[in-house]
Parts: sequence; C-alpha cells; structure tokens
Amino acid sequence: MTRPAPSSLPAPLSPEPGASSPARKPGVRALVRAVGGPRYVVALAVDSIGAGLLRPFLLLYGIDVLHLATLTAGLAMTAGVVAGLGCMPVVGRWLDRGARSAAVAASMLVRVIGTVLLLAAPAGHAATVWVFAIAALFLGVGGQAVSAAHAALVSTISAGRQRDAALAAGRSVRNAGLGLGALLATASLTGGTAGLRALAAGTTVSYLLSAALAYSVRVRASGPPAAAHDSTSRDSGSAPRARRPAVPPMLLAANVIYVFCLSIPEVALPLVLVTQLHASPVWAAAVFVINTGLVVAFQVPVTAWMSRFSRRTALAISGVVISASYLGFLGSVELPHRWAVLAIVGVSVLSTLGELIYAGSSTALVAATAPEHALGRALARFQLSTGFSLAISPAIITALAARGPAALWVSLTAATLLAAAAVARPSAAEA
Repeated sequence: MTRPAPSSLPAPLSPEPGASSPARKPGVRALVRAVGGPRYVVALAVDSIGAGLLRPFLLLYGIDVLHLATLTAGLAMTAGVVAGLGCMPVVGRWLDRGARSAAVAASMLVRVIGTVLLLAAPAGHAATVWVFAIAALFLGVGGQAVSAAHAALVSTISAGRQRDAALAAGRSVRNAGLGLGALLATASLTGGTAGLRALAAGTTVSYLLSAALAYSVRVRASGPPAAAHDSTSRDSGSAPRARRPAVPPMLLAANVIYVFCLSIPEVALPLVLVTQLHASPVWAAAVFVINTGLVVAFQVPVTAWMSRFSRRTALAISGVVISASYLGFLGSVELPHRWAVLAIVGVSVLSTLGELIYAGSSTALVAATAPEHALGRALARFQLSTGFSLAISPAIITALAARGPAALWVSLTAATLLAAAAVARPSAAEA
C-alpha cells in the first residue's frame, strides 16, 4: 500500500516551529508509528545487528581469512568505501521520484552482494584484493544509501518535531543493534577463521531479512514530502525561495567538520589512551560502550529537550559542546597517568552529549529546510558529506595526533567552532 499524503498524517508532537515551547517526549507507540511502524523498526534493528556483526571486523576478515597484508586490506577497504560515495547522487534522484521503502530495502539488499563476495573470495589468490575491494564497495554503497533513504522515509510519514523525534529514535535503534551485533561478534571471534566466516554468513542472512521486512512496509511518497510543511520555519529565518540550493554549501562544509565527533570514541580516544597514555585497551572499549549506551538511552530525550531551540541553533550549540569536550581532552592528557585516563573517560560523556545534539538537529535541519521537490537529493548530498568525513577523519586524526596532543585537540576545537559559527546564521541563499 501507499502511505497517505502528509496532510492526513498525525499532528506533530510540538507546536509549529515558530513556537517557543519544547516538544513533549512522545509515547512509545506514537514514536514507533512515526519511525515507520513495528515491521520497519524490526528491519532497522535486524539490519544494524548484521552491520555490527561484521563492520568492526571487516579489516580482520581481510587479514586473517583472505590472508591480505594489513596495509593492502586497509587501502582496499578505504578505496571501496570512498568509491561507494559515488552512488549518492543516484540515490537522491531515486528518492525524489518517490522511492522510500524500496530504496531502504535496496540499500540493505546491496550489502548482501558484499558479504557473498567475502564468503566466495579465494584466500591468498592474486585477485583476492580486488574481490575484497569490490565487497567493501557494495558494503559501502549500502551503508551510505540506507541513511538517506531512511531519513526520506521518515520525512514522508512524519512532520515537524515528530519527524525529529522519529529520526532520533531510529538512531537509537540502530546503535542498539550495532552494539548487540558487535557483542555477538566478539563472542564468535574465539572460533578464529571459522568464526569470522560465520559472522559474514550471519550478516548475509541479517541483510536479507531486514530488506524483506523494509520492503514489506511499502511506503512511497504520494505527495509533497512532509518536510515541506515546516520549510518556512525559524530554522531558515525567512520565507523559502523557489530556487534555493537543496543544501547550502556552507552547511555541507560545516558537516564535514562536525562528523569528526563520531570518530572520537572509535579512533581518537583509543589512539590517545593506548599509544600515548599506555593504558589498557579495556579503557578504550569502555569509552565505546559508554558512548553507545548513552546514544541508545538519551538520543530521543535530548532531541526532545533541544526542540525549545531552532534546529540551526541546536546545531550551533552542539558545535560549542563538542569543542568544549575537545579542550577537556587536551587538559586531561596533561594530568598524571591514572587521573588522565579517568578524566578522558569522564570528558567522553560531554563529547557524547555534543554528538547527541548534533545527530538530533543536523539531518532534521536538512529535512526541514530542503525544497520539497529536492528532499532526496538534499539528504543524499548531506550523507555524502558525512561519508566523506568518516572516510578522511581517521587519517587526519592520526596525522594530527602524531604531532602531539595540542595539534590534535586545538585543531579540532578551532575547526568545530568555525563550523558552529557558520551554521548559526542562514546563508545568503536562504535569506
């Protein structure tokens, strides 16, 4: 079936965006409906569990199962993921033709090709590296496309602050699934090479099941996207222009900087804790678990609380909070060893708060201000900037860290504050 046009959707969870009162925390049933319904929520959970099974161990699969050199496997993964970003313009145009659940299902299904290639790749063969890179390409295409397709689907069945809460809830579900998948995968690693192959097989089944569930929801845009209903909100500060860009270039550039915060618990802090402070890797794992737990538990409440501000203001606030955490990390490494480790773990909570505010306002801002006819392209371009940043941030973070703590944290602080200042004011195209 086709979802009803936005005019028949449930009322938003908050007053019109120009109002000053914050949105109330939605009930669980209303939130599930706003996300896409029970089957779709299950699809998100199953898909993210599958991603959690293999994604953290993809490099290890290339090294241990396919017998690739570490550098070769790393370069092949990077090349595959970066090449996967090229699919986003196509995804955006497909979304603007009305695709919703079909696009989500396709993004889940395309990753099946990647996992099947991993299972079929011959170990130690001359062509293995190419098979591994192509597998990473399909996995990267699906991983990038699913975020934009999911946001477009939610924007079709939800409006205003209801949509914001639904996007936040979807992120909580996906993080919970990733964490559970990674936990299951860690237990499977005791099986060595056979365990890694089992992870790839389990991921394949997970992607197939999630794609079938997502497609069965059968959501297609049957009218102007719901984002059109609040495109004139105080987020843009003025009436819309017919030919304004889908996403202001300044917002895309700022997002590249903001996304570095997502690499902090996965790249920067393990690097600092293990290689600079010589702490046990358990501390790095603890930071990751804390980050995941906070995202799962507080993404929706934080997004609802921040609804008292415009989305643009919330995004700027997140930049300030993230910058403060960077300075906190810089101060922490100057403490005596034991206190430095504890301080970094403590400051990581502040960093996660900034991440929560960023995640709850960034995609919502794009969905709220994009022209109704270009919602898909807007979300695709925004995801392209996110994917690009995720691809380059490990290299930049490691290069800065090699020059010392000040080079790393001061550079990130300055760049993030500039990005926050840029997003705080509408661009000329929006004025």
